[in-house]
Amino acid sequence: MNFDQLRQFDAIARLGTVSAAAESLNISQPALSRSIARLEAELGVSLFERIGRRVVLSRVGNAILEYARAILREERFMMKAIDELTDRAATLMVGTVAPAPLWRLTAITVEHFPEQLLTSRMESQSAVERDIINGDIDLGISLKPVQYPSVNCCHLMDEQLSISLSPQHRLAKRKKLSAKDLAGETFLMAQRVGFWADAVRQALPQCEFIIQEDEAMLLHLAANQNALMFASDARYQQHNNSGRVLVPFDHACAFASFYLLARSDASASIREIFNTVSSL
Repeated sequence: MNFDQLRQFDAIARLGTVSAAAESLNISQPALSRSIARLEAELGVSLFERIGRRVVLSRVGNAILEYARAILREERFMMKAIDELTDRAATLMVGTVAPAPLWRLTAITVEHFPEQLLTSRMESQSAVERDIINGDIDLGISLKPVQYPSVNCCHLMDEQLSISLSPQHRLAKRKKLSAKDLAGETFLMAQRVGFWADAVRQALPQCEFIIQEDEAMLLHLAANQNALMFASDARYQQHNNSGRVLVPFDHACAFASFYLLARSDASASIREIFNTVSSL
């Protein structure tokens, strides 16, 4: 007995004739008849009763059909799981607390492992730690070094925030800006900034934040309004500050270190990426 025979059995039961089933399965009618005959011989029962050109399930065949369909459902689930595992093997999932270290990791991967693809999702610190331990992500980007027996950790990068202002803003000539200096100001902020969103809100409770999902719209508003923005020293974000003044943000929340996490039993490709990062 094999999956093909079970699919053939199901097709005949659904369509009512061997000829219709053969056409749907793209095989000849004699070949289908021989295959079902072998299945009946193996099981030692007649699966169908023939009434003219049509066939109907025998009493035993009707009972066996339920088992056959259950087996075929499990086969579909298995094949779906295999496909997902194959896709995951080709594309590594990264859970990250912020966008900048993800760009850093992507740049390293592109340079050293050009055939390796990364996909990502933004997560909280606790979720990154949980998911790397559980194996739900392949690599994690953390705000702090973590020490678990099953997880390896290395430094990935640091990030420093400044305040981006138009040259005409009243604070543009300051050497640095404190939370007190910024009280009452309005900030434009991208939606997907990870942990930074909560960090700057807590540091600047008296400020208003206008969240923009579209980066092009964010840059358009920055060019035409007097609102402030946060500027990162991460290379990929430097183009966002064209024509604007950068003033250091004098607050503990403005600096962050990021760490790469990988399970100690990770695949060879994941270990190669981790080892490359740790050696830089």
